[in-house]
Amino acid sequence: MQISPSILSADFANLERELGRIANADWAHVDVMDAHFVPNLTLGLPIVEALLKVSPIPIDAHLMIEDPDRWAPLYAEAGCQSVTFHIEAARDPRALARTLRAAGARAAMAIKPGTDFGPYEELLPDLDMVLVMTVEPGFGGQSFMADQMPKVRQVREAVQRHGGEIWVQVDGGVSAATIEQCAEAGADVFVAGSAVYGAEDAAAAVDELRSLVAAHHH
Repeated sequence: MQISPSILSADFANLERELGRIANADWAHVDVMDAHFVPNLTLGLPIVEALLKVSPIPIDAHLMIEDPDRWAPLYAEAGCQSVTFHIEAARDPRALARTLRAAGARAAMAIKPGTDFGPYEELLPDLDMVLVMTVEPGFGGQSFMADQMPKVRQVREAVQRHGGEIWVQVDGGVSAATIEQCAEAGADVFVAGSAVYGAEDAAAAVDELRSLVAAHHH
């Protein structure tokens, strides 16, 4: 059970300090948006390379971009320990996942709320994680979509059928109020943005989320 705070809700003028505030988390979730695949524009490879030099925890790059087949391997080569591409944007997802692994990163596939997981189950042997979006990708601070929980269950059941160590991540509106629903449905990696960075004490917010999941798990 891992907590991955999203720096989308952090203070962009002080990212090194903001990463330090979540040093007790498992991952730093970095949302890369290109203003094409999603309407928002955030940050790209040069900033991620700078973050990798100062982050106290591994970086999980979530690429909400067009042409991930071209760009995603560069994030793996830069040192991101996990790289997530959107299935809706990838031309050859199996080849891309294998390229990411070959570059030393965990390969992850993200699916938007309107995308059905079924057709992509066959990709599981080449994946290390599946991200089920629990909001429409593009902006932080959105409301949690509980209607995505059946999809989280579907992914967890598929992972169990296939075997292997594949994580199920949820991203969007995850907070103290919603994280147990996600754990119940089968998620084991939880991305939280405003729930962590909106708190007075980000590290305490991480601890609270982790304890809620741990209590649920036991």
